[in-house]
Amino acid sequence: MKKLTFLFFLGGLLLFTAMTPDKHTTIFVIGDSTAANKDTTGGKQERGWAMMLQECFDADYIVVDNHAVNGRSSKSFIDEGRWDKVLERIKPGDYVIIQFGHNDEKPKADRHTDPGSTFDYNLAKYVRETRERGGIPVLMNPVVRRNFFVVAPKNDDDEKLRTSTFKDGVKMIEGDTLYDTHGLYRVAPKDVATRMNCHFVDANTITHNLEQGLGTEASKKLHMWYRPGEEPSEPKGKQDNTHYNIYGARVVANLLADALCQEVPILSKYRKK
Repeated sequence: MKKLTFLFFLGGLLLFTAMTPDKHTTIFVIGDSTAANKDTTGGKQERGWAMMLQECFDADYIVVDNHAVNGRSSKSFIDEGRWDKVLERIKPGDYVIIQFGHNDEKPKADRHTDPGSTFDYNLAKYVRETRERGGIPVLMNPVVRRNFFVVAPKNDDDEKLRTSTFKDGVKMIEGDTLYDTHGLYRVAPKDVATRMNCHFVDANTITHNLEQGLGTEASKKLHMWYRPGEEPSEPKGKQDNTHYNIYGARVVANLLADALCQEVPILSKYRKK
């Protein structure tokens, strides 16, 4: 009798669980190293902005699932099967933040795309397939690099900055004006969003205004920019004007969360203050 009662109880519990809707909405993030999860062992300071996005929302209702990966472009993220793994997890009502550009600019064949053609095609694919799963796509253009040089330093691979030291940094004098390094790669996501009636967050303008507002020196505090001996985890120092430290990632995440809530007002009720 006790066994039968237990089975009835277990069956009822399973039925109740099946009938109870999942109250969590997931915000997926796909993109490159500026958003990606990082190794935090040994006091390492580098962070992607999406690592800090969960701090911006009530975890009882919004779960951030960050799939951004170092060195990936809109092309390689698909070619490596990473998009398929995200796609199969999307449920109706989930959001997908799509942010590429930094590595699409690179000449390497496994990463390179062209704005106005292959870059736009890939972004449109992400939008279309997200919608087919019942998800809500949000396009973002790339965050800026901290580039106060009139002529941007030649940089074929932002990932090389991760292993460089302070002495490897650019030997150029900085000015007072932040200069763009993305060209049409910052324009294409907005164009695709307009054509496809998709949500868009102008991460490029937001981070440009942040860095320009801080100025040449104060903006270094956002990045992996340390003089030798200044940061224990980087004893040789570093001049990385692309990737964020803990402080920078947190600042950028909060700015982008605010912009996301303006673009998608329903998310505002879950925004942490």
